[in-house]
Amino acid sequence: MNTDYIFDQCHIINDFLIDGEDNKARETLIKLLDFHEENRIDYSPIINHMIRETGLFPYLDYKTSSWEERFIQEAFKVDVGNNDFKTLHREQSFLLKKLINNKSIAVSAPTSFGKSFVIDAFIKIKKPKNVVIIVPTIALTDETRRRLYKKFAVEYKIITTTESELAEKNIFIFPQERAFYYVDKIDEVDILIVDEFYKASINFDKDRAPDLIKAIIQFGEKSKQKYFLAPNISYLNENPFTKGMEFIKMDFNTVFLEKNEVYKKIKTQEDKTNALLEILQRKETKTLIYAGNFTQIDELSTVLLSEKSNINYNLLDHFSRWLEKNYSYNWILPKLIKKGVGIHNSRLHRSLSQIQIKLFEEPKGIREIVSTSSIIEGVNTSAENVIIWLNKNGGSNLNDFTYKNIIGRGGRMFKHFIGKIYILDRPPKKQETQLDLPFPENVATSLDKDKHNNILTSDQVAKIILQEEEMNEIFGNDRYKELKNENAFQNTNYELLKTIAHSLKTDSGWNGLGYLNGKDRTKWDRILYKVLRLQPGNWDIGYTNFVQFIKTLSYNWNKTIPEQLRTLDQYEISIDDFFQLEKNVTYKLTSLLRDINVLQKEIIPHKHYDLSDFIRWCSHAFLPPVIYQLEEYGLPRTISIKIHKNNIVNLINDTNIHNAIEDFNNINVDFIKNKIDLDEFDIYILEYFYDGIRKPEVGMIM
Repeated sequence: MNTDYIFDQCHIINDFLIDGEDNKARETLIKLLDFHEENRIDYSPIINHMIRETGLFPYLDYKTSSWEERFIQEAFKVDVGNNDFKTLHREQSFLLKKLINNKSIAVSAPTSFGKSFVIDAFIKIKKPKNVVIIVPTIALTDETRRRLYKKFAVEYKIITTTESELAEKNIFIFPQERAFYYVDKIDEVDILIVDEFYKASINFDKDRAPDLIKAIIQFGEKSKQKYFLAPNISYLNENPFTKGMEFIKMDFNTVFLEKNEVYKKIKTQEDKTNALLEILQRKETKTLIYAGNFTQIDELSTVLLSEKSNINYNLLDHFSRWLEKNYSYNWILPKLIKKGVGIHNSRLHRSLSQIQIKLFEEPKGIREIVSTSSIIEGVNTSAENVIIWLNKNGGSNLNDFTYKNIIGRGGRMFKHFIGKIYILDRPPKKQETQLDLPFPENVATSLDKDKHNNILTSDQVAKIILQEEEMNEIFGNDRYKELKNENAFQNTNYELLKTIAHSLKTDSGWNGLGYLNGKDRTKWDRILYKVLRLQPGNWDIGYTNFVQFIKTLSYNWNKTIPEQLRTLDQYEISIDDFFQLEKNVTYKLTSLLRDINVLQKEIIPHKHYDLSDFIRWCSHAFLPPVIYQLEEYGLPRTISIKIHKNNIVNLINDTNIHNAIEDFNNINVDFIKNKIDLDEFDIYILEYFYDGIRKPEVGMIM
């Protein structure tokens, strides 16, 4: 019976290939490979032949292949770093050849395509001097760093934080907002890689697009070659930012997505909840649940908390207790963790998101992750099951592009041939995605009109001249143009900069600005209110409560998070609020303060104010810089503070993140375990942290 079925499927695949329908042939083959795995059937020569014909070379079974298939498998093998040889599929090899031949390309490829192998193989083969990789989030920064660190850290300095010293050979990995710290430090870039480059369009990400467009412009001018990546783009419309780049659209999947339209049978909310629970009970596997927004995360958390039983996994018990001890006993996440459920959103501390993804990969770890769209822009993870709970992305309806990106997390090469997609809410209408990269007006006017006259319109040039004249009148000189061209400003919003400048010039209420550098927190209030009112509605909380939060956070070094939460309880600030507000301090408030500081030095220089100290405190959540940066490396502050205070590794005085990592590598986990009191989950985290900072052996980089 199996033999007849396999033969019939091979016949269908062959017919598709003859008709030139490669995608259908590949999808049918992937389902057939899943059938082989489910029934533990070895690949026959005809199966290997079909794998070869469809270009899925990594799936070839060396043991049962003919010499021709074995030759193909070897011919498409490349070193992706650290003597790790991988067989590329046909389209990966096609892209790698383009890059090796110095072509600049913008590529649309499915989520399961395996783009990281192409990047790693390029670095190994071409050995570029400076590689700049711009990723959308901090979480993806660390994931990329971990991968490349293990392969190239001996040969390259891997830079992810701001203000690092450059080495002879560097790989820079950072989100767009950090890129500007290095624009003037790097003379030449061998290759500029932009992951998820569709975020350069304000139609897809109005918050990130301006900074990303500006980074593409400024680094693009210094780059010999460019490699831009995105999923599910049908057409790339003409624009100045990808000029000279070849657009390549690839519909080459390595897994098959089986879509189950459960929503057609759902009539009530109770039906929907029951459908969710029934899916989760079918099979013990990994499942991503796309909630749609924060409100739905809360609702799903309540449902899962009441309906799911606890899982008897030691690792999850340890994590749950660790969360209660170090964050909050009243937090819902520790309770969900005991049931095998994690939460992924953009608010959590970076290390907590990383730890949950790590536990999701563990056989006896987290089974389900409830997520917002952060799961598609934060990390490259996937699961056998993806459940679409709500057709929303925050307050807006989900568009077809984002929907495809989410369901693309189903399945995984070599693990799940078939990703099972359960759709519990009506999906968006299918449409081809044309990517427009409009030139945001605030980005255009933040540029040098002489240097960038080739991409600026006459109207944009006229607007730049007008803005410079307005600011010259406030400044009393032409310093504004110089500061703008030096990338001195965090904001590209000219109207905000003009508002700040005018206020500094005319409002005596800025007297006492220097109090922010002092330790007398009672003198912070008036100035902080004045700063916050420059951007009303930007802080996710009222002015009074945010000021109180900032003052409480300023004790971050000496007070634990549970202790701070007890202080903040009177302001009804929960642990979830804490995460969001801390993020607002480290990014939004810091950016605003930096621009205020630049402007006040020019407009009221006689006051001799300098907010650099306060800005530095805010940017690192009032923690020593290295302690804060280590969270991006997966080491929570609770552990790094213990390590420093027990004199294991100096993480404060005259050090930086790179020196600290070297110091950690000079000792080992056992040494730390013997010196300080760590619980079992502290040790688990520490081992995970060490896994991401170990360099390859020197003899293995050749």
